[in-house]
Amino acid sequence: MTTRARTAAVIGGGVAGPVTAAALVKAGIEATVYESYPGRPEGVGGTLALAANGKRALEIIGADEGIAAIGDPVSAQNLTIGKRHRFTVPQLGDVGPMWTLHRADLHRVLHERAEAMGVKFVFGKHLEAIRDDGDGATAVFGDGTEAGADVIVGADGVHSAVRRLVGAANPGPKYTGMISFEAVSEHEVPVGPEVMTFAFGKRAYYLYWRLPQGGTRWGVNLPFVDPLPAKALRETSDEDWMARLLKIYADDDPGAELLRRTPAERLLCHGPLWIMPSVPVWHRGRTVLVGDSVHAPSNSSGQGASLAIESGIELARCLRDLPVPEAFAAYERLRRPRVESIAANAAKINRAKAPGAFAQAVMPLMMPLMFKTAMDPEKTLGPIQRHRIDWDAPAAAGV
Repeated sequence: MTTRARTAAVIGGGVAGPVTAAALVKAGIEATVYESYPGRPEGVGGTLALAANGKRALEIIGADEGIAAIGDPVSAQNLTIGKRHRFTVPQLGDVGPMWTLHRADLHRVLHERAEAMGVKFVFGKHLEAIRDDGDGATAVFGDGTEAGADVIVGADGVHSAVRRLVGAANPGPKYTGMISFEAVSEHEVPVGPEVMTFAFGKRAYYLYWRLPQGGTRWGVNLPFVDPLPAKALRETSDEDWMARLLKIYADDDPGAELLRRTPAERLLCHGPLWIMPSVPVWHRGRTVLVGDSVHAPSNSSGQGASLAIESGIELARCLRDLPVPEAFAAYERLRRPRVESIAANAAKINRAKAPGAFAQAVMPLMMPLMFKTAMDPEKTLGPIQRHRIDWDAPAAAGV
């Protein structure tokens, strides 16, 4: 019976999949990524954030150098409440900026780096089942083909097919009550470069930052009772969505102007926002979950992609040094407390994105005190953004 993994089938080619596969190859494990898209995703998704800890983790597979070429740095953050109140959010000054990236560009960089390291990609593969014989596992795809490996890694996102195969009691994603939109406005906000502003408008929350090439990118999380299915999203025109958004942000500055000076055809609707509740079963037999399939925090955390990257690399380190059962257990022990703590804190922020009239009145009075006391960046951000994976340190079982 082979206990050390020598081959891996990674299901999903988004962010976690290529990173995990590249790290597995670095660990001496042959890895192939199976992706349901017919080819490398082009133009898929919107803007995401890569935090300092995520970029640092990419150094391990040599993928960090491509980030500056595809992203814009954010080195400062403001918070505004209504038209009159603006606060500077305390930051760590020595960890480097956060980077805003287009998801498709990040996919390309990660795919190219993984391929350069020897990872194989196979497209058009929809997972339907997994067979586990104890010595290995086999992924069964909808087209009738199969792929066997010592381990199968589920990196197939928040709507993961692998998650339900790993544990029948594992929950599905939870709808946050918001639909995500973004666009680039021709209006340029009077804020310096590399500054992201989180704005609590009169009726809803939004954020924005100036772009180096001109214009202002903005994003909104529109409160919406039910998660609209893809068909309903497609059937709602950009003009209809813009009219709805303009009505909600009509009394906000600069929200109203940002929308008014955004051509409707530029509007990107990313659909419902989902998070993952705590997943009780991370691995079973020869199959394990990684990334959004097992921990997808609210986008309020700014950590979704970074945590997925960290987890993929930690999983590879554990599989490098330990037999499969012990490796999976060590990986979960290393990752679960960190990702669930960050997700819990992000959920609290999410609940504050649509404050009522009373909260709107009280927040300007509370924020200065909170920034001086409860929001010490070294205490709140330090453990998150200073996190570093020691790739060269042996992974230990039972510690």
